Amino acid sequence: MRHPEENRQSTTPFGFLVLDKPAGLTSHHCVSRVRRAYGLKRVGHGGTLDPAVTGVLPIALGPATRLLPYLSGDKAYRGVVQLGLTTSSDDLDGEVLQRSPLPQGLQAEMVETALAAFRGPILQVPPQVSAVHVDGVRAYQRARRGESMDLAARPVTVHRLTLLAYDPTTGQLELEVQCSAGTYIRALARDLGTALGTGGALASLRRTMALGFELNGAVPWDALDPQALAQGAPLPGLRSPLAALSHLPQQQLGDGERDGWRCGRQLQAQLAWPPGTAVVITTPAGALAGVANAGEDGTLQPKLVLDAAG
Repeated sequence: MRHPEENRQSTTPFGFLVLDKPAGLTSHHCVSRVRRAYGLKRVGHGGTLDPAVTGVLPIALGPATRLLPYLSGDKAYRGVVQLGLTTSSDDLDGEVLQRSPLPQGLQAEMVETALAAFRGPILQVPPQVSAVHVDGVRAYQRARRGESMDLAARPVTVHRLTLLAYDPTTGQLELEVQCSAGTYIRALARDLGTALGTGGALASLRRTMALGFELNGAVPWDALDPQALAQGAPLPGLRSPLAALSHLPQQQLGDGERDGWRCGRQLQAQLAWPPGTAVVITTPAGALAGVANAGEDGTLQPKLVLDAAG
């Protein structure tokens, strides 16, 4: 006999749609189309993409929206940096503030040497046009009013930074970046240009990984075309919530523990996890039941219960 939660999950969209976002659309626009396509109000995205940026946009449907805080925060990108200019937004959409000639003899080896300073834990000043709050107002809103802000540097981590190509005739270079949440590739382009003495701005960017989801197998935008769906085209399948949480440890409920879990009672941990560790809890049948936090006394305290009683 199936548990009510498992029956609900089988009939209600519950999972992640990994969209390959095209240029020119906001993340909110993408969420709106997914809502209409699946006939579902409870939809949210993980990791906003600027309209000009393409690539991986994970979208959570149904109860999966509650899982977004537990997904891996690392992201990966491929981007093109234009040396020789600085802009108000640190990309080519902003006002050009300064143009500089490229130094004679600037070669790939010199670029590679400059990149070394941006690997690992670094302090990064966000772009003026960013979503950072300044006195309760988004920085990009204040920038649009013509304000110039002294934004504080924030710690971020660049796990991998690879020079893929460099063209000394155009001053363009292509980078591959894997980084922690909160890292701005536009700021990286700006700071690399400063380090090289040329100025720099982001010319294009494509996200290849976010929240543990990669570009391989992402759903193209036209798979959600309203006209095609109205004519009977199938909806794209969703990624499993359990698969999205595969980076976390798991513990399965015993037959006598399910009712207590649904009432918010703590569990006894089967393994010794460090306090604060998020642990995925599954039903005896292997379905997702929620997420608990490991305590200091060998217990698991429910933090997210998908089928709470009462």
